[in-house]
Amino acid sequence: MELSKDSIEALVKTMKEEMLLDIDPYSFVSPSAYDTAWLAMVLADSNQPCSMEPMFRVCLDWVLKNQTQEGFWGECDAHGNPTLESLPATLASVIALKKWNVGKENAEKGLAFIRANAENLLAGHQNQFPRWFAIVFPGMIELARKTGLDLDFPHHLKGLLMDIFFEREQILESDKELAAGDAYPSLLSYLEVLPSLYAANEQEIMKNLSGDGSLFQSPSATACAFMATGNKDCLAYLQSLIEKCGNNGVPPTYPMDEELIKLGLANQLQRLGLAEHFTQQIEEILTQFYQTYTKESSSEKSNSVASVATQLQKDSLAFRLLRMHGSLCWFLNDDEIVDHIEKNQEFFSSVLLNVYRATDVMFSGEYELEEARSFSRKVLEKVVSKGTGSDNDVFTKSSTFQRMVSYFVACYDEMVIEFVRHIYTKYVQFGFD
Repeated sequence: MELSKDSIEALVKTMKEEMLLDIDPYSFVSPSAYDTAWLAMVLADSNQPCSMEPMFRVCLDWVLKNQTQEGFWGECDAHGNPTLESLPATLASVIALKKWNVGKENAEKGLAFIRANAENLLAGHQNQFPRWFAIVFPGMIELARKTGLDLDFPHHLKGLLMDIFFEREQILESDKELAAGDAYPSLLSYLEVLPSLYAANEQEIMKNLSGDGSLFQSPSATACAFMATGNKDCLAYLQSLIEKCGNNGVPPTYPMDEELIKLGLANQLQRLGLAEHFTQQIEEILTQFYQTYTKESSSEKSNSVASVATQLQKDSLAFRLLRMHGSLCWFLNDDEIVDHIEKNQEFFSSVLLNVYRATDVMFSGEYELEEARSFSRKVLEKVVSKGTGSDNDVFTKSSTFQRMVSYFVACYDEMVIEFVRHIYTKYVQFGFD
């Protein structure tokens, strides 16, 4: 039955009240099963290891309640199929259940999923695995075996697994400085899966804690750091994270840029064709961003790789929504930032896709925008050729993202040119030349 105008307006009002009234940005962020499972592993009292009680019971409950019907935990693609990320996420969840001796059926179903689907998920990447996966997956296999789990991979898959382990060794050897080097994120942000030979000592962990008590804003790495050191700042960070997000699963990074989350929400409403119903809310989000942006200068922006990625992501999203002339190209004037991007192409992949799309609205003679378009296209073409995505962004790890980037760098310009040619032909036919 077709809805009346009053019914539609009532639904829109309900959405506004539930989604946008006193908006909590984290309610729009997909939880990370992997990171939530790691918090579920934290012991309530490290001084009494025999007590065997989880410190964050809410995370363990989340793991028990959020297994898919197919048996995996983690993100799926646009068609509902598991992604590469589901392998380490499912292993982490099963290990958490095993540690507390709960959810036996869930754990068995998770292991069955891994045995049945690992080959297809791994083979789909043709030995070109993202850096994050080559580090995390071998570490989770080792931890699972140490926990006593029988993974029982098919014999013909063992060669491919050995290749992934070898790739990890190459990464570890090339980035021996755990918290330094050009690679981002640093190896120390994968503390929970580093083999014993490369494990950081307490002094090195303490030296790299952020002011909020986290290890590179990673919930999983910080949970491991707390279990290793018992540091009170780490505990305070984890407790703050649980208080903010615990009931809905924790995000892959915390804290996140709340302004970026709101911009993403405005962008999504427009992409879904719902913008006309949320005009005031979208305007408030964009106005707030613009007022904040105009108070800052590019010289005040942080040069850390993570901060650059976040700032550039916000600028490109807002530029496309606001058409803020000239605000997008600040990063091109900083050789250090450009160098960071070129050395960490995987991490900046989704960011530069937004930059590339933002330049669609440039006009003739806007040479800085032309330079931004050329630079972002060059990097995206390299990302596509490698078949990789950002370490911190589940979406960019997916085959859907790879196809999207391929489409934009290969077909989009030609499509726009053809569209303009079509419009111009119609223009001439009607005698407006």
